[in-house]
Amino acid sequence: MLTIWLENDLYRREGKAITNFKAALPPSQSDLAQQSTKDPYIFDFLTLHREHLEKELEDGLVNNIQKCLIELGQGFAFVGQQYPIKAGKKDLYIDLLFYHLKLRCYIVVELKAGEFDSRDAGQMSAYLSAVDDQLRNENDKPTIGLIFCKMKDNVFVEYVLRNFNRPIGVAGFEAKLVEKLPKDLKSSLPTVKEIEAELSIIPKKKRPGRKKR
Repeated sequence: MLTIWLENDLYRREGKAITNFKAALPPSQSDLAQQSTKDPYIFDFLTLHREHLEKELEDGLVNNIQKCLIELGQGFAFVGQQYPIKAGKKDLYIDLLFYHLKLRCYIVVELKAGEFDSRDAGQMSAYLSAVDDQLRNENDKPTIGLIFCKMKDNVFVEYVLRNFNRPIGVAGFEAKLVEKLPKDLKSSLPTVKEIEAELSIIPKKKRPGRKKR
């Protein structure tokens, strides 16, 4: 683990997410919550297309949940993917829901394959309110939201979070990226139907029968 932390430069990433925790959380919780964040998160166990979809990222993290939890840090416990929750007549689905054993609170994680947008914080605020009302127990601390995005303007993020009273953090993420196949190469590859047609004309080997006596 020490080797992994050194290679991924954990010291310089730890506690660096842009948050409003000091304003939105009591001092006893805000410092620990801040130290529980990173920026960026290194998901180098994932290989994604350069123009990847949020679902591809989400499924990759869940399929590698042990490695995901190691990168998130100590205290994170996985609760569910696309976790359903009601908001009036609306059905909301949280990308990834965790519970933090040290902070004693739920943590909502939303994944954004593009650049951070102010609407992301508004969406997160609704999720936090719903989780606090429906899942949070009397001994739990206020739910925290983390938004992982491919790109962000740090100054813009700070301006957006300044007037939110719900605890939200925004951080980038990194993964291994691959380009899509070039069009000329893609066009030269056989289609599934062509492969099936080729296979159908290959004669099947006859099983050797018993010789008649």
